[in-house]
Amino acid sequence: MPASQFSTSLITDLYQLTMAAGYFTHQCNNQASFELFVRRVPKNRNYLVTAGLAESLDYITNLSFSQSDIEYLQSLTVFKHVKSDFFDYLLNFHFTGDVWAMPEGTLVFGNEPIIRVTAPLIEAQILETYLLSTINFQTLIATKGARIVKAANQDGKKRSLLEFGTRRAHGGVAGTYAARAAYLSGFTGTSNLAAGQRFQIPVYGTAAHAWTLAFNDEPTAFKKLYQVFPDTSTLLIDTYDTLKGAENACKLGIGIKGVRIDSGNLAEQSFKVREILDNAGLHKTKIVVSGDLNEFSITELVKSGAPVDTFGVGTELATSRDLPALGGVYKLVERLNDDGSRQFTAKFSSEKTTYPGIKQVFRHYASNGEYLCDTIGLANESTPTNSRPLLTLVIKKGKVTDLGSVSLENSRSYVAQELANLPEKYHSFTQQVLYPVSISMALNDLLGHVKASLINK
Repeated sequence: MPASQFSTSLITDLYQLTMAAGYFTHQCNNQASFELFVRRVPKNRNYLVTAGLAESLDYITNLSFSQSDIEYLQSLTVFKHVKSDFFDYLLNFHFTGDVWAMPEGTLVFGNEPIIRVTAPLIEAQILETYLLSTINFQTLIATKGARIVKAANQDGKKRSLLEFGTRRAHGGVAGTYAARAAYLSGFTGTSNLAAGQRFQIPVYGTAAHAWTLAFNDEPTAFKKLYQVFPDTSTLLIDTYDTLKGAENACKLGIGIKGVRIDSGNLAEQSFKVREILDNAGLHKTKIVVSGDLNEFSITELVKSGAPVDTFGVGTELATSRDLPALGGVYKLVERLNDDGSRQFTAKFSSEKTTYPGIKQVFRHYASNGEYLCDTIGLANESTPTNSRPLLTLVIKKGKVTDLGSVSLENSRSYVAQELANLPEKYHSFTQQVLYPVSISMALNDLLGHVKASLINK
């Protein structure tokens, strides 16, 4: 089957559908609530930037099973004893429940629910794998992107940041969503055309080293590129010799938009290239640098005073190389019994304890808007003074609400404000400073009650 025809509904783990078949067979499909969260912020991060909500909402509201999906499932030995009415149920499947979520771009910390799903048990269960895959990956990239944006602008000077990572991403789709997550975090644009088309992200790029190598000499290659793209040409000047390349670029006159350096000592070369450009009167020509950049190397470039206008970041961003996986989990926190009473659920296994009941996260802030700490409480608790609840209703009875229909541009602005409100000490790249997150008294009391009742059974 061509990749374009892969069924999104089957991008899941087998056990989601074996459990669904079991629930269906035993008529165990009362309303249930699951919460998606990260148990703790990884050691080399101080915060996480939530991302992937837009794709998640699209998946939830469009999830269905085709006849070919059903035929494939029925061909599996594991389902040979499952009655046909379960497959009829899947054929007519659509999500009917509610979803609460933190707005995309919210800063999140350990144990804080990012998404809460309340729906008939089968509906809520089936969502697990896809939601985790989407939120884990895009949150990784948005967080990495936010750190890189901070590094590039740490001296107060605004510099452009371009995402170049699709060729090193874990597949084309991953690269496209990495581009979106990078833009969400504050990047200026991307080289990925699919991301540009689908998400209206600005796209950048003119030619690679292959263009220069395709002609007999560098001046000819530059001239021919400039003839086709006189308004947008950024010349890659390090194919042979960077400084000679800068001199060859200058021969084209003052119309050259920019030059890019992709190798060598970027700080040293950028100073020399800037001098060559300025001496030729190309004061407005921008210098772009790239080549395995990350927040640490960009910090050093900025500290050196290197005259760089734009950073192109690829592999380190699109793979989040120093933190390539995020351990988000999706846990059942309560369900309704047949008589309509609530059954609170929790895990008590070593280092994997979860809190029962549906929850809300309250962010406390100072008079200047700076964030102070968070409290995880029960969903029905009152919002404390000088705080705001982070989870909002984004899907109601299977339909996306106004709060769920937020544009990427608005979410991008929201991320910038979130990061501005986070105290400076939490922006460190080299030292972990734990943001304070507490558990409300009511939630702690519920945990104790549930633990006592379950252990005594």
